[in-house]
Amino acid sequence: MPGQHALAASAILGAVTTGQHPRPRSHRARRGRALLVLLALGAVALIVAVAVVVVPLLLPPGPRPLFQLPVACGETWQLGTYPGHDDYDVDLFPLEGEAWGRPVLASYGGTVTVAGVNGSIGGRTPENPDGPRGRGGGYWVKIDHGGRWETQYLHLLEPPMVEVGQRVEQGQQIGKLGSTGNSGAPHLHYEQRRGWEKVETYFDGAPSGITHDDREYTVKQTSNNCSG
Repeated sequence: MPGQHALAASAILGAVTTGQHPRPRSHRARRGRALLVLLALGAVALIVAVAVVVVPLLLPPGPRPLFQLPVACGETWQLGTYPGHDDYDVDLFPLEGEAWGRPVLASYGGTVTVAGVNGSIGGRTPENPDGPRGRGGGYWVKIDHGGRWETQYLHLLEPPMVEVGQRVEQGQQIGKLGSTGNSGAPHLHYEQRRGWEKVETYFDGAPSGITHDDREYTVKQTSNNCSG
């Protein structure tokens, strides 16, 4: 009979359809456990990465390195500051000879962490010393000396002579003195930092005496940066 045949076909089709094998629960459970393991490993890796960066920053600074003036051995330079310059910032000017292009040396051995442009370069050059000022520090270099100590060198004449990640030795030339950035004349803006804070600059184990910028102040020092 037609109706009975239709019912039989429907029953067979239903049996075939419902007879498809679903994925075993054990397979889904394994996938869930694998996903949890991956998430846990990712969380551990993130914690380790954060610890590698943060923990050293929380440790107390190490002893002060024996920083030297960042200029050639035996040369005498004027170190100074002025109102509004910011505490502990030091500007260095040579007392003899041409300022433009003088070698800027690493005060102490370390690893370069910045070598590029701070702000904008501007247009002051030896050929056009009264050109337009730039912004910030112009061409600059930052060196990590370990123990959470670092030095900064700003207003360089040209792109730095070192690269990020490069190891430099005390007395090694890292750039040339210039007037890029927000600078009125060729000089070197120099800073020493301990952890997150700037501190008074020390050269050859003695304090420079340049601390606060409440008044104009200058001193003269002779470089003992002779190991290079």
